[in-house]
Amino acid sequence: MDPVVLFFVFGLVAGLLKSELKLPAALYETLSIILLLAIGLHGGVELAEQASVQLLGQAGLVLLLGIGLPLLAFVLLRGLRFDRVNAAAVAAHYGSVSAGTFAVVVAFLVSRQISFESYMPLFVAILEIPAILVGILLAKGVSRGTDWKELGREIFLGKSIMLLLGGLVIGAVAGKEAIKPLEPLYTSMFKPVLAFFLLEMGLIASSQLGALKQFGLRLAAFALLMPLLGALVGALLARFMGLSLGGTAMLATLAASASYIAVPAALRLALPEANPSLSLTASLGITFPFNILIGIPLYLALAEQLIAWGL
Repeated sequence: MDPVVLFFVFGLVAGLLKSELKLPAALYETLSIILLLAIGLHGGVELAEQASVQLLGQAGLVLLLGIGLPLLAFVLLRGLRFDRVNAAAVAAHYGSVSAGTFAVVVAFLVSRQISFESYMPLFVAILEIPAILVGILLAKGVSRGTDWKELGREIFLGKSIMLLLGGLVIGAVAGKEAIKPLEPLYTSMFKPVLAFFLLEMGLIASSQLGALKQFGLRLAAFALLMPLLGALVGALLARFMGLSLGGTAMLATLAASASYIAVPAALRLALPEANPSLSLTASLGITFPFNILIGIPLYLALAEQLIAWGL
């Protein structure tokens, strides 16, 4: 098991044992900023060298993926008898992505010397947005009471989107040579920062598991089934797009992940009547640990199998 994943396990166990261990809030915020900027910078540098019409078409397909995933999640949740508003709110989280999970799959593939398309951070930014809008429409349609201006500001100017897109733009404009002094952000510094980030995520995830007593097996079943379905859809789309083994595993992982930063912030404005503990318990308490501990190696095996079948 990768050492950075063991940091997550350490945090999860410490939290479940009610330890007093806790990272300062300012440090956690700083680690999040560094990770998102590093991902964006690396993607921007490579994007400048690989921009093409083909990439534009792939971005369009990924956008459709961001619309389709919350629809699939919504159907599953309604089938499990969740009410419309909460089903739409949870579905929005699962149509979006987890930047933390993306950082882990990057480290996982790099440690195994598996190459992948370096413009993948662009897909992370694309997948953050459409699921929020789909979730709102599923919950209440187009309502006069929705403050679209404020909601748009929360979506497009939120921290995670701004950091990813800001890093992408800086990396693309500066180019590989000019950005070299900052390369440690996404090379030698990346895994140590990720390790401390995952330690805190383990502590946070442990605090969400208690809500299962209230919401029961239905929520747990969804939070384990949806990543598997999302990964299958993402992997098949990646093969259709002609992505490499690493790119297929990465898009499968993105499709399997669930947001716990950007979407909760946006839905606080748009759907205040939704129960946030449902979404956070599912995405952060169940799906995130599942993906980190089991899912990512599974999605790589899925990518290998699809390629072996000639898909």
